[in-house]
Amino acid sequence: MAERTTPQGSRADLITDTALDVLAERGMRGLTHRAVDEAAGLPQGSTSNLFRTRQTLLEAVVTRLMHREVSILAIDEMPGPTDGTAALANALALAVHRSLNEHRTLVIARYELALEATRRPELRTAYDTAGRSFRGPLHALLTAAGSSDAERHTRSLIAWCEGLLFTCAAGADHLAPPDHETVRKGLTELLNGMLGRP
Repeated sequence: MAERTTPQGSRADLITDTALDVLAERGMRGLTHRAVDEAAGLPQGSTSNLFRTRQTLLEAVVTRLMHREVSILAIDEMPGPTDGTAALANALALAVHRSLNEHRTLVIARYELALEATRRPELRTAYDTAGRSFRGPLHALLTAAGSSDAERHTRSLIAWCEGLLFTCAAGADHLAPPDHETVRKGLTELLNGMLGRP
């Protein structure tokens, strides 16, 4: 089989991107070094040459997932604190809608990793560190927007988005994910309620 390459030409990126696909398709038990090699079209032993143990592979996959989700969620493109609730709701809705419709595989892989992290303390650290890269910017935005309890509101906002992602990617609504406008309305209602806006 011909060897595939990523646009960046990075063997590590190819392996971790393929591992994310394997996770979503086969679950945690299906993620092996050999399975990644085969799915990536790489010679046997390629994955283990870079990531000797399952733990190092999983940690690299968590890091790669974080980098890919940062670009999807476009945290650095979120509106400023003076742009208003509507702009924040729209930006978050775009990110959630994009995840559901264009990157469902990543969402499913993330849930596989989250469950595995509950059983592996060493993976928990990597997973939680990745999660903080999203929580911090949202906390700052809500603080600047006038939240009376930014920590609680950040947790509620993330829980709302995570709940929608889960039910539409792996739950009862997986066949009928909401459109962007529906997601935007839901986020607008949530943010207005938290921030005391009419």
